[in-house]
Amino acid sequence: MTIQEAIEARHSVRAYKDQPLSEEIVKVLEDEIVKTNNEGQLHVQLICNEPKAFQGTLAKYGKFRNVSNYLVMAGKRADDLDERVGYYGEHLVLLAQTLGLNTCWVGLSYSKVPGTYVLDEGEKIACYIAIGYGETQGVSHKIKTVEQVSNASDATPSWFRKGVEAALLAPTAVNQQKYSFEYAGEANGRHQVRAKKGFSMIGYTKMDLGIAKYHFEIGAGKEHFEWV
Repeated sequence: MTIQEAIEARHSVRAYKDQPLSEEIVKVLEDEIVKTNNEGQLHVQLICNEPKAFQGTLAKYGKFRNVSNYLVMAGKRADDLDERVGYYGEHLVLLAQTLGLNTCWVGLSYSKVPGTYVLDEGEKIACYIAIGYGETQGVSHKIKTVEQVSNASDATPSWFRKGVEAALLAPTAVNQQKYSFEYAGEANGRHQVRAKKGFSMIGYTKMDLGIAKYHFEIGAGKEHFEWV
């Protein structure tokens, strides 16, 4: 499965089979986490065979079941931490999909279990990502149109529309999709794209924007433009 195919196939999954991750898959994930932490200046940690984080009241309310593997998405406190967590976390989510796994971004429905993770000075946990073999492959949800979240038209490049279409398949908190993409013309021989987060009482818009931007890059092709 390619990353583009993973974007189209991946849906949030909250119920998992009682099946441990293989050593081979754990190694692939951990090797990629090392690269992700270095590139994104994060402190992502893969926790395996630990069920307590998803056995509390909030997890039950969120209908999570048999979650015993998850990613702790952490990093140093910064204004852009949530966006980086979204961007690089979605990279790991889509990698997991290509490995035959399922995932779910989790903002609140988890418990922090002492001794399962490490935080360095000045770091915080932004969210968790449940990961494992889903009981199902999840279901798709209604999404906005390209025109509702961008200025795509017959006058904008075809890759820009493809980027927006990929972004619309990105997971967001309660499927809110509070972001927008603007094709801003050319400067110094490079196409310019501007991405903005919208307002939401629910929050998580910075994280959602990071996730959507990663999808946009996959759909559009990073070589075609630069962010402004």
